[in-house]
Amino acid sequence: MSPKEAASSGVGLFARLAAPVRGLHQAAYLLALFALLSQILALVRDRLLAGSFGASETLDLYFAAFRLPDLLFASIASLLSLYALMPALSRLESESEGYAASFLRRSLLVFFAAMAAASAVAFVFAPELVALIAPGIAGPHANDVGVGAGEKLVSLTRILLLQPILLGASNIVAALTQFRHRFVLYALSPLLYNLGIIFGLVFLYPALGLTGLGIGVVMGAALHLCVQLPFFAGERGRALPWKKAGGELAGALALSVPRTLTLMGGQFALLVLTALASLAERGSIAVFTFGFNLLGVPLAIIGVSYSVAAFPTLSNLHASGRRTEFLQHISTALRHILFWTIPATVFIIVLRAQLVRVILGSGAFDWDATRLVAASLALFALALAAQSITLLAVRAYYAAGQTARPLIFSAVSVAATAAFAMLLSMLFGASHFMRDFLESILRVPDIPGTEVLMLPLAYALGAILQAALLLYFFARDFALPLRPLSRLSLQSFSAAVLFWVLWRRLLCLSPCAIMK
Repeated sequence: MSPKEAASSGVGLFARLAAPVRGLHQAAYLLALFALLSQILALVRDRLLAGSFGASETLDLYFAAFRLPDLLFASIASLLSLYALMPALSRLESESEGYAASFLRRSLLVFFAAMAAASAVAFVFAPELVALIAPGIAGPHANDVGVGAGEKLVSLTRILLLQPILLGASNIVAALTQFRHRFVLYALSPLLYNLGIIFGLVFLYPALGLTGLGIGVVMGAALHLCVQLPFFAGERGRALPWKKAGGELAGALALSVPRTLTLMGGQFALLVLTALASLAERGSIAVFTFGFNLLGVPLAIIGVSYSVAAFPTLSNLHASGRRTEFLQHISTALRHILFWTIPATVFIIVLRAQLVRVILGSGAFDWDATRLVAASLALFALALAAQSITLLAVRAYYAAGQTARPLIFSAVSVAATAAFAMLLSMLFGASHFMRDFLESILRVPDIPGTEVLMLPLAYALGAILQAALLLYFFARDFALPLRPLSRLSLQSFSAAVLFWVLWRRLLCLSPCAIMK
């Protein structure tokens, strides 16, 4: 093939990828398919990480290095999220064709200025910030985690500070991609992000060590952005005056501040838990993060799917004053969430060891690491229904134009999670009865480092508290009946437990055998 033919073929392929997808169901199925592929690729990524390093100091450093960049992303990049930008794009496009792209270009410049300044500050003060995030690795009283571990963590964190800049820019570009219905380009981004991480692990780490892993993450973030850039750069139209762009940008920022503060709350909770994990045995951050990542799969499939699908309808119903239908839609979504999450929780707890071994069990990831991550996953799974309910309740409040309660309860949850984590860790170390009891029911009595299991338990308790507060006050504010939901919850739990007892009986095994 000649260079000219190759170039023509490349242009043709991109044109097909950038083709608009107009049908609602076609777009929904496309996004669902790519979301599933992204989750599968994320599991492949984690399996490669687990097989290469096990639950080790290297993965502790790798996962801890994400905390500061992720906090920057949640605090700055999320201010210009799709939810905030889309109304402005709709208004501007109705005024003049091309205003939408011009507005996003100006938004992109503002974002780059803000994120570059924040990243520069984080880069300079990285040693001090990392010492707070992972005191057991980089703090003044760090554990014996290897020569130069603190310096390695600072260096990797500084490399990863490029990630929120690239991903934040990609999210702004994605607003136009979605606005023009170019859903294939939008859906490809997370796949390419994970491919970049896998490339760094397989090809760059052997030559460059942890630096190679960091470069792989940055490459993935760059691919996340670059796949959408040609379409974004090709948009033409009238230039939007800076004064008008500034007004629209201020409105978008004001709209997204409560949501951004809520996201920051979740990141602060993870910061506290990571700090405590760094003070435990080597590999504790890896055990905690693997359990957290594994929970993200059912949460994305159930909780995120229902809450995202319900949000546009809830907004329209509330805006049109159809209160009864608004409550019916929320009740239906809650019933479906409970119908799926409660059995899923039981299945995850019962099959935790098998799930972890199949997904992560290879290479350096030994049986002890499997059992610890399985126990962590079981405790995280206690939060599955609560987190799914929280996602829906928060969007229901947003649809009703009320943003204060989700923010308040997020702050309460962060404080409670931190308090639970410190209290449970102290009790676990001081009480032999509590330690022996929890290790026994989780089947990890002979493994060192079980104190890390108090962190997913604290996370689950904080998530349950947040969901309970949101559900209680939402029911009170909007007169939503909760009795049918409690009955359904009991029925779903009973059915799930009965199914597994019968299934084990049919296999001529004790119902308790699978817990071993």
